[in-house]
Amino acid sequence: MLWIKNLVRISPTTSSVGNVFRNTESYTLSSRFCTALQREQQVSETVQAKDVADGRYDGLAPTREGEKPRVLVLGSGWAGCRLMKGIDTSVYDVVCVSPRNHMVFTPLLASTCVGTLEFRSVAEPISRIQPAISREPGSYYFLANCSKLDADNHEVHCETVTEGSSTLKPWKFKIAYDKLVLACGAEASTFGINGVLENAIFLREVHHAQEIRRKLLLNLMLSEVPGISEGEKKRLLHCVVVGGGPTGVEFSGELSDFIMKDVRQRYAHVKDDIRVTLIEARDILSSFDDRLRHYAIKQLNKSGVKLVRGIVKEVKPQKLILDDGTEVPYGLLVWSTGVGPSSFVRSLGFPKDPGGRIGIDEWMRVPSVQDVFAIGDCSGYLESTGKSTLPALAQVAEREGKYLANLLNVMGKAGGGRAMSAKEMELGEPFVYKHLGSMATIGRYKALVDLRESKEGKGISMAGFLSWFIWRSAYLTRVVSWRNRFYVAINWLTTFVFGRDISRI
Repeated sequence: MLWIKNLVRISPTTSSVGNVFRNTESYTLSSRFCTALQREQQVSETVQAKDVADGRYDGLAPTREGEKPRVLVLGSGWAGCRLMKGIDTSVYDVVCVSPRNHMVFTPLLASTCVGTLEFRSVAEPISRIQPAISREPGSYYFLANCSKLDADNHEVHCETVTEGSSTLKPWKFKIAYDKLVLACGAEASTFGINGVLENAIFLREVHHAQEIRRKLLLNLMLSEVPGISEGEKKRLLHCVVVGGGPTGVEFSGELSDFIMKDVRQRYAHVKDDIRVTLIEARDILSSFDDRLRHYAIKQLNKSGVKLVRGIVKEVKPQKLILDDGTEVPYGLLVWSTGVGPSSFVRSLGFPKDPGGRIGIDEWMRVPSVQDVFAIGDCSGYLESTGKSTLPALAQVAEREGKYLANLLNVMGKAGGGRAMSAKEMELGEPFVYKHLGSMATIGRYKALVDLRESKEGKGISMAGFLSWFIWRSAYLTRVVSWRNRFYVAINWLTTFVFGRDISRI
């Protein structure tokens, strides 16, 4: 620019700022400098004013004529990712907002805690599930959380997710939508028990599994260091699992396998001190057939897992207290007692189901507002539908996501993809859930397979090595991508031949 060239021509013999401005020519140059800055500022303000006039703002503005309608998905769990996989991107633009850029294959998450599988094997990037998000100009993934929902104006308010004060300061933005899908999942239930959030580790995300693995290996290594007391060693090597559902039982089984096959070989000095205790208020695996439950209890006892029936009253940094006053010291505490509505779901003003989740009708719609749908663990049928609440299972969320993707595709092709354009549209058949059965591994190459539609129904139920083979085969085929299927198969083979990786990274 001209004013820069003029500024460079200032005499180098000038010794101070005061001398420059006492020189008439230099004063003229500084005036030109200020005038240029003012002009640039005026141009910038003019551009900003034009942006406001054009309807542009920080975020994504409402779609216009000639643009594809926008489906906004909040969440990247089973339900949200299955919906994004099935959505027709020739009809819609897809925008996903989630604090994680991948889906977690939760049935195999427990295996990563002890090194049976590597963490990348259970994480599927969103861009692989729906490639349009990284390719299409109107489709995006945003690393953020939704902080507010404005259903009247068809927009959501979001805030970016950053890691600590050393990174960027979080900022807020808005996204306008034509269709909104709430698939934000649930959070672990603590039942208001003091100390759970501060001292226990949940098992719902990859970083939870990483934390469990680091803690477990740290305790094993510290227990061999000279100078540690016998009581402290026993506490460090006591692993406590609270919750006797499939997740808690599978983790206990994986942990017992790790102890029997790897710890006894590589930590021989403490092999007799490490213990696993599973605490459950009622019966473990209550949704399974009674015969299978008794088989699981027998196998867990053989594996060295101690089963305790009780209710946790309080959790302290190094011990928990049961309702009968029993104190249970622990070095690792894993909490797996089911899920409940998240704080974001509780903050929404929509009608709720009896469990506090977002109330929906038979077509996954939130009846109180237009163009808003809810699927997965964050939603449940309203009492007015007369339907019972579906369990918080991956297969429920996945099939809800598949159903809603097909429903939105039909709506979009029929001209109902735009905001407020599907009020009188016939939606077709409502969602019907049919339970396909349950499976759980219990360690030592044993598993449970229960293919009944309900606990009272009839169907195939089996246990043992054949069930374990079916469990592995079924989940290997259910892993989303061929890349991760290859990872899982290679990890299983490597573990079988060389044992589990015990490196603490």
